Amino acid sequence: MQEIFPGELFLNLTDYDRNIRQLLPRYDEMLDLLVHCIPPNTRQLLELGCGTGELTGKILSRFPEIEIVAVDYSPRMLDFASVKIDKFGYGEQVHWIKADFGNLASLNAPLAPKNGFDVCLSSLAIHHLTDPMKEKVFQWIGENLQPNGCFWNGDLVLPDLPNLVEFYQKTREEWAVSHGNTLSKLREQIAPTKPEGYSHEQEMGDLLDQLAMLKNVGFHPVMVPWKYYQLAIFGGYRSPG
Repeated sequence: MQEIFPGELFLNLTDYDRNIRQLLPRYDEMLDLLVHCIPPNTRQLLELGCGTGELTGKILSRFPEIEIVAVDYSPRMLDFASVKIDKFGYGEQVHWIKADFGNLASLNAPLAPKNGFDVCLSSLAIHHLTDPMKEKVFQWIGENLQPNGCFWNGDLVLPDLPNLVEFYQKTREEWAVSHGNTLSKLREQIAPTKPEGYSHEQEMGDLLDQLAMLKNVGFHPVMVPWKYYQLAIFGGYRSPG
């Protein structure tokens, strides 16, 4: 079977939006709450790991005047997302960038407009990085935000306790069945991946460790607005000092 980039999951991307909703309980709830973390006066937003454009579309539906810089390293994902957003009528408001944001962070590449982005959002992307690279990306995000700008990450994290792993898997199975599928059938559709750039198949980090990383690189306060087992929204505000 053909190998794909970490994060693409399915060989046929037309399956992604349906399958991810069956694979991850409360996926839409997580994306909707990420959008609700955006301050009402936001004009410039950076999205890291835009994937198929689901979060991008939700952002533009709630903030139709916003301008987005959307980054992903997958040409397939970017093509899929751009077609979707064009159909929504927001194509001119999104600047698509094919890049590995781990590489951008390593190079400390400036990406922000003159005064910095108001907000950075990411979903189901940063967990593909090792912990040292996560912290480097967090620092780079802060440097591309304006003072008091905010960053929110909706992502997979390590379980709080080992015995929750089995319980979470049971919850995911029940969720898939309630949507007319099973985890085993969904996993059969997941294609093998190979490392790409700084990304690996799974490098989930501890939630408290990642909050400490954010503090260490200048985010204050940091917080967790939402959590459901191994899915969490966390982030904070870039300190003005």
